[in-house]
Amino acid sequence: MTPPSIDVAIERGSKRAFASALAWPGWARSGRDEESALDSLLSYGPRYADALRGARTGFRAPKDAKALVVVERLKGDATTDFGAPSIAPAVDADPVDARELRRLRTILEATWGAFDRAADAARGKKLRTGPRGGGRSLNKIVAHVLSADGGYVRRIAGRAPAVDERDPWSAADNIRDVIGDALGRAAREGLPERGPRGGAMWTVRYFVRRSAWHVLDHTWEIEDRTPGR
Repeated sequence: MTPPSIDVAIERGSKRAFASALAWPGWARSGRDEESALDSLLSYGPRYADALRGARTGFRAPKDAKALVVVERLKGDATTDFGAPSIAPAVDADPVDARELRRLRTILEATWGAFDRAADAARGKKLRTGPRGGGRSLNKIVAHVLSADGGYVRRIAGRAPAVDERDPWSAADNIRDVIGDALGRAAREGLPERGPRGGAMWTVRYFVRRSAWHVLDHTWEIEDRTPGR
């Protein structure tokens, strides 16, 4: 039985490329070029499946690169080369009905759960550093991820509290509640093209894609840097 194909967008800058599974926000990996980005995406399929465990999304990690079908190629920018996906694929402009919103929120909330589990497993341990001693502490990673989500939610007309780096978890529930409310409101009522200060707004789909990628990228960083894992 032939496994279902998975549509993928390639975002390519001058130094780095990202491969993103269009139907599965958060499953996006980078490489030096399109081929290496696709290889990395495939290799992280099982980790993505583990992040979504218990969420009943129906995701199954493909076993073969033939399942990944590139349907869109996007020109990246400096952010792409810096190491973050930056360009929204065309599908992210599609409207979001109530059923799709539930699916997107289920995936996003599953990534939060994966992040929380990784952080809990690392609590009290000194994360491994790179060859030059680089790498944020666990507290700083948590603060960075929550602060980023607090910034992202402004792109869908939400306003989240500031994060105290000394106790970043104290803001987590509030930020996540703000995100849920803003996503629901944006799906029902729509969003202006630009914010009150002139910045470009994001679509619901792109918000979930970008946020889920960022959360999982640091989830996997924590897992890879935790001693004993």
